[in-house]
Amino acid sequence: MFSFLKNHPFAVEAFFKSSTVLTFAIAKEQLQDLIPECLELDTFNDKWAFVAMAMVETTGLRPKGFPKFFGNDFFLIGYRIFVRYTNTAGKRLRGLYILKSETDQKKMEFLGNIFTHYKYATTDITQTVKNKTTTVQSIQSAFKIVVENTDEAISLPLNSPFADWKEARRFAGPLPFTFTYNAATKKVLIIEGVRENWTPTRIRIAEQHVSFLNSLNLTGAILANAFVIKDIPYFWKKGKTEQWKK
Repeated sequence: MFSFLKNHPFAVEAFFKSSTVLTFAIAKEQLQDLIPECLELDTFNDKWAFVAMAMVETTGLRPKGFPKFFGNDFFLIGYRIFVRYTNTAGKRLRGLYILKSETDQKKMEFLGNIFTHYKYATTDITQTVKNKTTTVQSIQSAFKIVVENTDEAISLPLNSPFADWKEARRFAGPLPFTFTYNAATKKVLIIEGVRENWTPTRIRIAEQHVSFLNSLNLTGAILANAFVIKDIPYFWKKGKTEQWKK
């Protein structure tokens, strides 16, 4: 009865204290069945498709225009596939398709699953900062990411398909759009994100284990790049829906 509420019925704003993104390259054939028919994979060299894990510290998350005291602070984890969509005007949009979302608070799970299709679940998320490393991990979700804090020049991850950081930057995010698809009605929900001064900084990953990728039965996943972005105001526009025609 209230399913329309999931279609992002109002704009939302937040402040990103930090957004750490790891992008994994996977043979495109393995991801094709994970996206709906209206989308196509955003590929590199017609071989690699990409899944990103984003770990975001947000503050002041609230409906856009509301006073700051209405805001809430959450830690968010998102798993997304890089995709493209051709809209009814014939314009090709570059964006993300959400596979799963996690948060450290039940309140965010509850509200997120009312107002979005992002499949939120609550899990334990801890962040530990030491002199030389920052570790984000979850026992329940079985992931662990260790970032090496260094001022040294950072090379691309071993076996990355990218030749240099300029190529890697194209798959660092954020992408302008996020897409959701209703297969029964063949309607596409398009959510546009707006931000300024998005300047990713390269980071070195000392250790990474992401069990969610294993749960998808993906093989041969390669860490392609890793970036962090800090102190960015961000907002999402009200969702727009259009009919998809094959």
